[in-house]
Amino acid sequence: MIISRKRLAKAKVEKLKHGYSAYAETQEVATLIEKELNGMDLSVRVDRTPIGSWFFPEASDGHPASDCPPGTADSHCS
Repeated sequence: MIISRKRLAKAKVEKLKHGYSAYAETQEVATLIEKELNGMDLSVRVDRTPIGSWFFPEASDGHPASDCPPGTADSHCS
């Protein structure tokens, strides 16, 4: 099955819009995500590593958009 990198990047931007983090395994997808985010009113922190890039949405105060991501088992998040 062939996966469109552009469609993959757009899907990851949609996740970011809804407050979820996104991961890009390749520089190509990371660049496409950044292009999609360019001009949007969405604050995102990017952590680049040798194995890929993580994108984290941030609240307007510069902190992560949510303390507890989905599936977190921390007691303060339940």
